[in-house]
Amino acid sequence: MKKIFFNALIAVFIAIFPINHLNAASRAEISAIQVQYASDFKYWNENSPTLAKIVDFVEDISNPNSENYIPPEDRVATFDLDGTIYCETAPYYFKQMMFLHRVLEDKNFHPSKELIKIATDVKPLIMEKKHVPDKLKSKLSYGTRKAYENMTYDEYCAYVREFMDTNEVGLTNLKRGEAFYLPMVEIISYLTNNGFKVYMNSAGEREIVRCLIEGAINIPSDRLLGSNIEYISTKQDKNRGENYNFDKYKEKIVRSTGYPYKNEKNNKVFSILYEIGKKPVLAFGNSSGDYAMLEFTLQNNKYRAESFFVLCDDTERELGNAKRAEKDKNYALKRGWNPISMKNEFKTIYGDNVTLSK
Repeated sequence: MKKIFFNALIAVFIAIFPINHLNAASRAEISAIQVQYASDFKYWNENSPTLAKIVDFVEDISNPNSENYIPPEDRVATFDLDGTIYCETAPYYFKQMMFLHRVLEDKNFHPSKELIKIATDVKPLIMEKKHVPDKLKSKLSYGTRKAYENMTYDEYCAYVREFMDTNEVGLTNLKRGEAFYLPMVEIISYLTNNGFKVYMNSAGEREIVRCLIEGAINIPSDRLLGSNIEYISTKQDKNRGENYNFDKYKEKIVRSTGYPYKNEKNNKVFSILYEIGKKPVLAFGNSSGDYAMLEFTLQNNKYRAESFFVLCDDTERELGNAKRAEKDKNYALKRGWNPISMKNEFKTIYGDNVTLSK
């Protein structure tokens, strides 16, 4: 009886205080988003051309009597993560912000002088959203690997999940693990509930992508594509490379500093070929790192296909960039991609009480 009463109380609370009036949707609330029909959408403005286009697409290709019918096994959609469905630069990417935290704030970690120098050199540029020179950017990339060297997969994922519970910078009332664009989560749910296999195809490190998505968005882990860190055995050395077999009683599999595959630009297309084996009929991105994926989806597709480009044009509810957004919009239209205006089409982004920090 107590459980029934508690569930009823929660239902009443949600009815009185809907999600978009809370600080931000929690991961449990994000996970609970369910959209099957056009009438189920809550987070898009009614006049949204994107929403109308996607609903028309899904209803058309799922109608067996339509000349554009796509059988369920070929309904593949690919999404970029950062800036497409998840907060991208507040003020910088998740992995780099976690590196700054580990080196400069984590009292349980004892960084080398080399890592401290990288972190102290790059932090003011990142926090002030200034250009990071290529040489320093390369050192930062190395630092984000070196700082977790010799961690096991599970140890690293535990660290990522712990960092997910910290707050975004520049936005109030928003934890990093909750920073999903609610309207885009609805699109993923809508596609999933209408026979689509949805894949995340991100330049982000695969382990981070998995930690962010699992438990929040209904995409199986084997459909989460990303950049790959190199793993080695603790007893493995350069002379015993790829053919080395580890001994489960004497050693562990751990992270190294190798970075054999960065999943961006053309590599996103290669990932589709390697790991999906089918051309998507829908693709969603937001930057030059996604151009190849968006183009590949439209190129000689045997089915009706569409590509969408999320614009960073909201400077009041999100850390947008109006100048870049206008440039991106013009380029998207030129390439035949559908631009998505966060400013004009999203009823809310994270929840109404998530605002810019003053």
